[in-house]
Amino acid sequence: MLQSETGFRLLKGHLDRAAQAALVEAVLARVDRSPLFTPAMPRTGRKMSVRMTNFGPLGWVTDKDRGYRYQAAHPVTGEAWPNLPQALFDLWEAVSGWPDPPEACLVNWYGPGARLGQHIDADEDAKFAPVVSVSLGDSAKFRLGGPTPKGPTTSLTLDSGDVVVLAGPARRFRHGVDRIYPGTSTLLPPGWRPGRINLTLRRVTKGQAGQAGDRGTQPA
Repeated sequence: MLQSETGFRLLKGHLDRAAQAALVEAVLARVDRSPLFTPAMPRTGRKMSVRMTNFGPLGWVTDKDRGYRYQAAHPVTGEAWPNLPQALFDLWEAVSGWPDPPEACLVNWYGPGARLGQHIDADEDAKFAPVVSVSLGDSAKFRLGGPTPKGPTTSLTLDSGDVVVLAGPARRFRHGVDRIYPGTSTLLPPGWRPGRINLTLRRVTKGQAGQAGDRGTQPA
């Protein structure tokens, strides 16, 4: 485990192969009902290189006209997002240190050549709640910065089964994926590999812990 005083944690190999395979099965069953779509950047409408969908009562989306936001329905099908797999609730409880459950799971699929620029997850009302992400499939080069765009960055390799937690000050750190390493995993089925699935768990609305955070405290 890589851990820093900033609240960033990298839990290497947190999920074993069997747990990864079971989670992939649960993810793909839900993607059948809530297909991947290609998001677009606000204002410019430029297509992102990742494809995505969501699980849970809320899902993160973006498009040219309305920008970044959470909503309760798939932007293409109009259907409600599928429920979160129980394994993700269990993971959140085990590693987040946050009493309120996650409300959104962003599912990003990275094909060869896909990347995600440096950004801060800032569209949630629960500003103090951690972000928990899971890597499945091919390895990726993950870049972690700080709270400002021009600060130093650190590159880390995320392998299948790794879990990242952004909590405390690190919750407001910039981060992104520079590239994936095709062919480094056989976990995903044909049609999904080479490729990487990243699952990002977020608490969106303020629960009891969020109200405490507004008063300047956070749960232990």
